[in-house]
Amino acid sequence: MVASLPARADVVIVGGGVMGTSIAFHLAEAGVERVLLLEMAQLGSGSTSKAAGGVRANFSDELNIALGARSLEAFAAFGERPGQEIDLHRVGYLFLLSTGDQLELFEESTRLQNAAGQPTRMISASEAARLAPLISTDGLVGACFSPNDGHCTPESVVLGYATAARRLGATLVTGCTVLGIDAVGNEIRQVRTSLGIVETSTVICAAGAWSASLAASVGVDLPVTPLRRQIVVTDAIPTLPPDLPMTIDFSSTFYFHREGPGLLVGMSDPEEEPGFNLDNSDAWLPRLTAVMEQRTPSLLEVGLTGGWAGLYEVTPDHNALIGEAAGIDRFLYATGFSGHGFLQGPAIGEVIRDLYLGRTPFVDVSPLDATRFHSSTHRTEQNVV
Repeated sequence: MVASLPARADVVIVGGGVMGTSIAFHLAEAGVERVLLLEMAQLGSGSTSKAAGGVRANFSDELNIALGARSLEAFAAFGERPGQEIDLHRVGYLFLLSTGDQLELFEESTRLQNAAGQPTRMISASEAARLAPLISTDGLVGACFSPNDGHCTPESVVLGYATAARRLGATLVTGCTVLGIDAVGNEIRQVRTSLGIVETSTVICAAGAWSASLAASVGVDLPVTPLRRQIVVTDAIPTLPPDLPMTIDFSSTFYFHREGPGLLVGMSDPEEEPGFNLDNSDAWLPRLTAVMEQRTPSLLEVGLTGGWAGLYEVTPDHNALIGEAAGIDRFLYATGFSGHGFLQGPAIGEVIRDLYLGRTPFVDVSPLDATRFHSSTHRTEQNVV
């Protein structure tokens, strides 16, 4: 049964990816009534369904480490709460490092992760090759391995949160485009949509790459830029080890992990221009092939079975935007995750729930307030690809 648009809601969440559905679940679980989520297409059909599915706490910033670690705990218990199989493989994250500066960066971030209880460790290039036999160690000076990390299925995570949120009383409406938010003074009064108008006093923006225009309708600046990223999937590779880690060549951003009998492979294209282009293009493949020739030459003999394009939601410092707007009452936001939104989804659902209810979240997210770009207080997350 397809949910119809209610006339009013206590809180309206815009965006039906992992962020929106996690927020809906956590609010409904906390007893918040009349929770309404609006998604312009189908649940998870935006950036979430195009994600590589990596989950990790391997970051250079203590706040991102805390959000990643909290989410890892939630992913591990996902079968019980909210109750869904997500095909979690905790095979670890393996960062391949090619310079002394990269070694120093990861040595420092490893110290921060260890202090937070994560078993991350620096390893040699030869040990990295034992973990990921596909790689060539030419040019590598070392590696970083975080064994608690891994990957799971994004669509299953969205399904789990959405099903539980509905069971707890939330309403999730798909095929509903938000056209604007109307306010009187600094108070939100209603949300205009392609299916009608909803009266509400609270809006939570979880619209990913589409967040900037939504926020602008109430005078809030969310500096989120869409950027296409592409992924390909290989034919079956019989020799793949079952515990192959998520492997990232840090210099090039080339990465891969097991996907069924083959590999899921991706890389940031340095020639990609910002925008909402979601066409699947072959133009980047020569650049991908050049990196594979250096780092995983055996993959050049493996065919491709398909691929897809999705959008990163990029901010100037590659950190998320999380908080509540100062200029208008009850406009909250969780967006701009720059490639690590899926893996932080569970923790962010908790944080936004607490901000909405006036509670103190488990971690101080004030450094991620969107107003940080008006000062010199923001810091760049380094462990991103």
